[in-house]
Amino acid sequence: MNFAIGDLSRLTGVKIPTIRYYEQIGLLPSPVRTEGQQRRYGPAEVRRLNFIRHARELGFEVDAIRQLLGLADDPTRCCGEAHEITRAHLDEVNDKIARLTALRDELETMVACDNRLVSECRIIEVLADHGQCEHAKH
Repeated sequence: MNFAIGDLSRLTGVKIPTIRYYEQIGLLPSPVRTEGQQRRYGPAEVRRLNFIRHARELGFEVDAIRQLLGLADDPTRCCGEAHEITRAHLDEVNDKIARLTALRDELETMVACDNRLVSECRIIEVLADHGQCEHAKH
């Protein structure tokens, strides 16, 4: 089967400019071209692009995806490297969750404002005090 870039886009849910970008950075191989210079893709490119899309949806960075694709291209290798890459990403996600939880908690404290005057507003007070506390630490 030969797919044009628009067909590949529809099959994978990846936008055409993104497909071209993945080709430019080497995540997707340069496609075969027709005599009219139209890109043509086969089932292998559909599978590879679906892999890339799913990895991006999970938040993997391009370099990690490149490494994972390299592992996927050699099925005889041990999956320990894939585990290490994924563990590092999981650690980053857990760190982001912790920071977002702290952010949520602080915002919940701030919105506990009882709509007094701005001069008594808890939101304004927390924002003003936070900067002073940060400078006092240094």
